[in-house]
Amino acid sequence: MDRLLSRTVDGVLRASARRVPDRIAVRYADRTWTYAELDAAVTAAAAVLREPHHGLALPEYARVATYGHNSDAYLIAFLACARAGLVHVPVNHHLTGEDLAYVLEQSDSSLVLADPALAGRIPEGFAVKALRDAPGSLLDALAGAEEYLTDRDARDLAQLLYTSGTTALPKGAMMTHLALVHEYASAIEALDLSEDDRPVHALPLYHSAQMHVFLLPYLAVGAENTIVDAPDPAVLFDLIETGRCDSFFAPPTVWIGLANHPEFATRDLSALRKAYYGASIMPVPVLERLRARLPGLAFYNCFGQSEIGPLATVLGPDEHEGRMDSCGRPVRHVEARVVGEDGEDVPDGTPGEVVYRSPQLCEGYWRKPEETEEAFRGGWFHSGDLAVRDAEGYLTIVDRVKDVINSGGVLVASRQVEDALYTHPGVAEVAVIGLPDERWIEAVTAVVVPRGDVTEAELLGHAREKLAHFKAPKRVFLVDALPRNASGKILKRDLRDRFGGQL
Repeated sequence: MDRLLSRTVDGVLRASARRVPDRIAVRYADRTWTYAELDAAVTAAAAVLREPHHGLALPEYARVATYGHNSDAYLIAFLACARAGLVHVPVNHHLTGEDLAYVLEQSDSSLVLADPALAGRIPEGFAVKALRDAPGSLLDALAGAEEYLTDRDARDLAQLLYTSGTTALPKGAMMTHLALVHEYASAIEALDLSEDDRPVHALPLYHSAQMHVFLLPYLAVGAENTIVDAPDPAVLFDLIETGRCDSFFAPPTVWIGLANHPEFATRDLSALRKAYYGASIMPVPVLERLRARLPGLAFYNCFGQSEIGPLATVLGPDEHEGRMDSCGRPVRHVEARVVGEDGEDVPDGTPGEVVYRSPQLCEGYWRKPEETEEAFRGGWFHSGDLAVRDAEGYLTIVDRVKDVINSGGVLVASRQVEDALYTHPGVAEVAVIGLPDERWIEAVTAVVVPRGDVTEAELLGHAREKLAHFKAPKRVFLVDALPRNASGKILKRDLRDRFGGQL
C-alpha cells in the first residue's frame, strides 16, 4: 500500500503490468487487453498525443478533453494523458451547446478526443480527434506509435475533474497524481477490493466514482475488469448469472431501477458478492428491499465528492445494522469534522457541515481563486453537506446545506421526508424540495414518480401519518421521471424552477 502512494496514476497500471503481465486487465465489447497489452497501449497513445509526426505535438500540461461513452479507448486516453504529462479533462457526454462549450473553454482544452457519433456537437475552434471507431482514431493509431515515456512528478496535475453543477456552473477540481493515488489506496482498503473480484464498470467513466473509486483501484490490485456501455438491467443480470460479474457499483437511482425491474425477483443473482452504492443518498426502504432479496450480498455505502477524489467515507457490510442511513466513517487518508457556522465542532447528534483535510483533496478550482479560497477557508475544505456524527464517529448525511427547507422557521431535512414517502408502495422515486411560500417561507413539496395508481391525497395522508405536521409535504406533484445528471444525482434546482409557480 505504501508503494502505491509513491506512484503516478499511470504508474499504478505499470506496476500491475510488471506483476501480472498476462492476466486479463480489461474486457470491452469484443476486445480483451492483458495488463502488459494495456500498459503498452497507454505508452503508444502517449506518443500519439505528444510526438510531432502524429500531427498533434501537444505541449506538456496541455488540457485534453475526452468526450465519449464508456469504452477501452476512454480508459487508455486517460492513462495516456497521465503518462504523457498532459492534463485530462473528462466531459459529461450528455453536455451539448453552451454547457459543453463552457467546460471546453473554461479548461482551455487544446484537443478534444471524441466518439465519432458525438464529434458534431463540439463547437468550432477546437481541435478534434476521434477516440475510437474511426480510421486514424486514437485507438487506431496505436499500432504505428512509438514509445513515449516521461518522468512525472507526483504533484503534477493529472485531471481537471468538473463538479456535477447541480447548484451552479461546474468548477474544475485540480487533481494531482498524488491526490488520486492516495484515494486509490483508501478505496482498496475500505472497499475490500481484491484481485480475485470480477467487477463490472457500467457507470460513466467520465464520472469520478466509477473511474477513481473502482476502475483504477481495481487495476491497481490486478483484477479482471469488464467495461460496459451503460447499466442496462438485462446486460447486468446476464453478466451476474454467467459468473462474469461478482462486484458492481451504482448510484441509488440505478439500484432502484434494478429493484423495480420485473426480472429482479426471478433471475439467479447469487454470484454477486459485493454491492457498492453512492453518489447520492440511498433511501433506507430501498436498501432494506435489496437486502431482503439478496441476504448474502455485502453492501458498501461509498460517500464523498469530486474534490476529494471522490471517496471520503465508507459504511462497510458489517456496519449496516442499526445505522442503515449512515454513510460510515472516514477512510484512511481522510480527516473529517462536523462544524457549525462559526467553524467550531458541533456536539455529537447535532447537524453541521462536514469539512475535510486530506492528501486526496484537489489543489483548488481551475482559474477560480475566489471559489477556492471560500471552499478552503480556515484550512479545511467545506463540503456543503449537512451531517450528524454519532459517538462512534459515524456520519449520517442529512442534506445538502443548500437543500435544507425552512418551513415556518424550522429547518426540515428533505431526506427524512423522502424516506417516509418511500415506505408507500405507490412511490417508485421521490424528491423533496422547498418552494417559496408566503405563509411557510418555504413549503415542503414532494415530486413523485408513481408506481401504479396513486393520488396526491393518498400520499399526503401517508406522509402526515409518518411525520410531524411541519415536515409533511404541502403538495405532491406526480411526474413521469425526475431530472438528474449522469451520475444519478437528482437536479433539485430544475424541480424548483419547474414547480416554483404552481403552489
